[in-house]
Order: sequence, then structure tokens, then C-alpha cells
Amino acid sequence: MSTQKQIDQVTALIKVMKKRKLTLATAESITGGGLASAITDVAGSSAIFLGSMVTYSDASKTKILGIPKRILTKSTAVSEVVAQQMAESARSQFGADFAIATTGVAGPGKAYGQKAGTVWIAIASKKETITIELALSGDRDAVRKSTIESALACLSRILTP
Repeated sequence: MSTQKQIDQVTALIKVMKKRKLTLATAESITGGGLASAITDVAGSSAIFLGSMVTYSDASKTKILGIPKRILTKSTAVSEVVAQQMAESARSQFGADFAIATTGVAGPGKAYGQKAGTVWIAIASKKETITIELALSGDRDAVRKSTIESALACLSRILTP
């Protein structure tokens, strides 16, 4: 279930995106569908939200999102380039105006040589893809919640200059 902060963020995004006739899709790894859930927990989200792909494994990132294995091997799933490609693929496949991608290490412990709390968020539009690296703290649940809230905040900043 979404936090009140997430509900407020999504409510504001829906209002702006609906007014501007914009659509949204997501490609998720670290958040495991939590971002799509936060969006669809808010009534009216169907006016802007087209869908989501949860690509938790490297194999699914290749098969579903089309990210070449060589990029996953060279850069790892927890990287700027992979976040960027996830967002761009989701935007393209859904035909959305914007797509948000999340990838990182929720913990506990390390993965891909990265410590827990290392997160990449990418937001793709037709014009550009913006990437953000985060170093979050807390347990697994806190890192995932912070990732969702950060992703929503980043899109909000892009849409409301």
C-alpha cells in the first residue's frame, strides 16, 4: 500500500499530466512493481498511466526491454546506462510521452559490486533521458520506498519547471 506522500505525489502528477494530455509508463527492477502500484493506487491514474514492466532479472531486461547482454555484463544492471535503456525501451514499447525506470540494490548486502542503497532512476521523454544516481540509507523497505518517492519527485520537477 502506498504511503500518503506517494499518494499526494501521484495525485499532483495525474493532475498535471491529464491537463497536458501526457502519458506515463514504467520499467522497474529495484521497486518490483511498487512504482506502478503507487501510481495505480490513486483514482484517475488510468487517464495517464499506460502500463509497467517489472524486469527484475538480467535475462528479463534483455528479453523484455531489449537491453543487450553485453551492456549488462559490462556495466551491470545497477548502472546509468541500464537505467537509461530501461526507460527508453518502456517509453517506446508503450508509446508513452514519459517513462520512469528504477534499478539498484535494495539490500541487505551488496549486488553487482554496489552497496545497498545504490539506485539509478531514469526518466525518458521524446526529447531526452535524464538519469539520477541516489545513495539511499535504511533497510530494504526504506530504500524501495525512497526510490519510488524520488522517482515521482523527479518526474514532477520535469513537468513543473
